[in-house]
Amino acid sequence: MKKHVNEIVQGDTLKVLKTFDSNFIDVGITSPPYNKQEKHKGWLVKNVKYDSYKDVKSEEKYQQEQINILNEIFRVIKTGGSFFYNHKTRWERGKMIHPMEWLTKTEWTVRQEIIWDRMIAANIRGWRFWQVDERIYWLYKPIKNNKIGKELESKHALLTSIWRFSPVSGKKNPHPAPFPVTLPTRIIISILNDNDGIVLDPYCGSGTTLLAAKLLHKKFIGIDISEEYIKFSEQRLQNALSEKIAVEEEIQKHIVQKTFKQRKENGEFTGKHRTNSNYKILEDNKNAASQLQLLEKPTKYAALHNKRLRPV
Repeated sequence: MKKHVNEIVQGDTLKVLKTFDSNFIDVGITSPPYNKQEKHKGWLVKNVKYDSYKDVKSEEKYQQEQINILNEIFRVIKTGGSFFYNHKTRWERGKMIHPMEWLTKTEWTVRQEIIWDRMIAANIRGWRFWQVDERIYWLYKPIKNNKIGKELESKHALLTSIWRFSPVSGKKNPHPAPFPVTLPTRIIISILNDNDGIVLDPYCGSGTTLLAAKLLHKKFIGIDISEEYIKFSEQRLQNALSEKIAVEEEIQKHIVQKTFKQRKENGEFTGKHRTNSNYKILEDNKNAASQLQLLEKPTKYAALHNKRLRPV
């Protein structure tokens, strides 16, 4: 389907998806509206530019809407393809609402739950411990009865299921909840590697997923209902090279100097906590620092968070 490739389509997500062909998208990434109920008048609600959409629904209606959209995305994704769905646990009148409540009712296989450590809380009132995490669900469209899918290449599998990415400053992006460009970059690299492919974001907002796809030389399709955010996204895409450094930094985390087999044969760090002579923990090994460079560096948000939570 060549129509809409490398474009952003304005419209209702479900209605637009229904016009797409089946089985032509390679990987999808998105973060839908959270049904935050606009009675909570925080910054995230006041600054949303969606005049034609109100994030106020009954929970039952919201979940059914998400099921319908996820099943339509399942149709347009290729068999063996993946969709990464960002959401979070929410509370309403003391009840915790977990995304698995509706994800298990879709056609998708939930391959993994990834923790996104945002390092700063959206809600810092004292009802609960600071919720600095969100979830990213790796959803998979099985090939026949293969519910697991292909293994990741080892250079990607070295990364853990806890991803530490700080949120984007509101001074740089007018959207209230944009992805950092490194997040979709990690997904696209890990799933598509050097292969061509089409990346879909059905709630593309300020266009971060599309930007990452463009900088990685992949095709993309975005959907959003807001004309204002689409204009901002198109401007970002035109100036994509200005955000290339962050993408290149993420790419470096997927470069492996030696394979697991080579490290094992040399008695070097393999990630296994073995203490015999062949697999000595690298206390003195000069290679330890380079082996551990995959760990993300704490940001100013983490420093602020640690300072506020320091025991007294």
